[in-house]
Amino acid sequence: MPSSRPSPAELDRAAQRLTALLPVLGRAVDRRLATDFAHPRPPEGQLALLRLVGDRDGITVREAAETLLMKPNNVSALVSELVRQGELVRAQDSVDRRIAHLHLTPTATERLAEADGLRQSYVREALAVMTDGEVAAIGSALSALDALAQRLHPTK
Repeated sequence: MPSSRPSPAELDRAAQRLTALLPVLGRAVDRRLATDFAHPRPPEGQLALLRLVGDRDGITVREAAETLLMKPNNVSALVSELVRQGELVRAQDSVDRRIAHLHLTPTATERLAEADGLRQSYVREALAVMTDGEVAAIGSALSALDALAQRLHPTK
């Protein structure tokens, strides 16, 4: 019975194509967003933190640092800047006052939703002009890409 495992050459080709393609997709969406989004785009680190807090309301600085693979003092500096800009709220833990829980402000929630909506619309527009087979192939690949992301993240 033949092995269903890909050969080393196939793994190399897939890794090369993915590592080349994923940044291109991200940049293409970001460039369109830069022209259509009415607000200044925060630096990538701030944006990653805002998205994380949006997904995990009440996350602590330490948990955010672990998830984002950043040093806690760097995340703390990002938090301070985002609090100053009115994007985040830092709330002290009721039991341990050394711990801060992070929450998006209504403005940040609104802007993230607007930006995410634009991103999704760009991809939806591109998918709409692809063949049924291409869209189905992308749909089939999503769970595998999610599994790849899980395996690449060292803390999971």
